[in-house]
Amino acid sequence: MSNQPETSVSNGRDATTAFLFLRLFLGLRALLAGVEKFESGGNYSFEIYYRNMARMANGITSASFMPLWATKTFAFLLGYLLVALGAAVLLGVKTRLALTGLGLLWVSLSFGLMAVQENEGVAWLGVYVGLNAAALLLVRHNRFSLWSDRS
Repeated sequence: MSNQPETSVSNGRDATTAFLFLRLFLGLRALLAGVEKFESGGNYSFEIYYRNMARMANGITSASFMPLWATKTFAFLLGYLLVALGAAVLLGVKTRLALTGLGLLWVSLSFGLMAVQENEGVAWLGVYVGLNAAALLLVRHNRFSLWSDRS
């Protein structure tokens, strides 16, 4: 083992790798969470999506103070936002903007689960918020992207 201090090149590579892992995890998690909203019994369709989301909105409204118009509006956008933001983070399309949007989405989902006192779901989303925050701290090390934030 060497007593030499770590070089900035090595630290930069480590940060780039760490960011890539965060980006892959968060992008895949959001993308698959969005896609699963279109599924029922192994079938995928827009009809299934709207039925699933209407059921979710009604459940949140009946168990909380939130009005149906708000929960339905959010629910009907949710799957599309998860797919779009997940794909953007995964592919590196305006990554900083996509991570910011995804972080806000995780927080808004947490709020909905807090309103219905679903503490386990809130805890999981809290982990995603933390990972998202870490990714935003490391986004300057984004080396592999289709559309950089700088352009």
